Amino acid sequence: MATTTRPIIIVKKKGGHGGHHGGAWKVAYADFVTAMMALFIVLWLMNSSKQIQDAVGGYFKDPSGTSKMVGTDQRGSGDNFTVTKDNMATLKEQLQKAVRKMDDFDKLKNQIQMTVTAEGLRIELLETASGTFFQSGNTRPNDDGKELLVLLAHELGKLPNKLSIEGHTDSKPYAKTGDYGNWELSSDRANSARRLMQENGVREDQVAQVRGFADQRLRTPTNPLDPSNRRISLIVQYVETPASSTPAGSTTDPQPTDLPSKDVPTKKEE
Repeated sequence: MATTTRPIIIVKKKGGHGGHHGGAWKVAYADFVTAMMALFIVLWLMNSSKQIQDAVGGYFKDPSGTSKMVGTDQRGSGDNFTVTKDNMATLKEQLQKAVRKMDDFDKLKNQIQMTVTAEGLRIELLETASGTFFQSGNTRPNDDGKELLVLLAHELGKLPNKLSIEGHTDSKPYAKTGDYGNWELSSDRANSARRLMQENGVREDQVAQVRGFADQRLRTPTNPLDPSNRRISLIVQYVETPASSTPAGSTTDPQPTDLPSKDVPTKKEE
């Protein structure tokens, strides 16, 4: 009986999950990550200072030049910038924005004055009759005074500018008798502010001067006993931009040379 060879049949079954999808999901995921990154950048810009916002906006408008408007040689601190006479008003606005975040700002807003002067930005902490930042006759700041000085230290410590700290009193004689008076009180308050600020952000070499004036520089000369004459003044000094020794287009005066006079006879050689 002859045997027949049966054909071999191979059955291939396809999986039930469908066909291969390729890398489309990777594209969708990349779009999602990009959108999240853009969202975080926008949130960061909304909470940044106006100086940083202007710098970032200027970079996209003019990548080759405008971005150089802001910045210092101190790397790693994005909010740092050198304060000159051209942008001192920007620092004033930035500090005012930071001060508004204080818990008791509504109570203190009339006692914090910022003025751009010939020396720089002058920040004055004015006292009231009951004592706003220092209790009467006390050399150490109270809680409100500490909060404000620490906040200012955090902001001013980012700058390369030098600081001056002044203490002032009114013309009322110091209550305690002895060798301690308004001169000592104004100096001690200025030094107390310096110590607190250097403990909270201001660099050791940043304070250039600590001065006590007693009642010699009254804020209200017509009323020497006005409580606002008692104050602490912080001065952010300008950083002068170095000027070239010989400006373009200018000429230096020639040095005079000694010429022999025609009236003086010369001695003949023998």
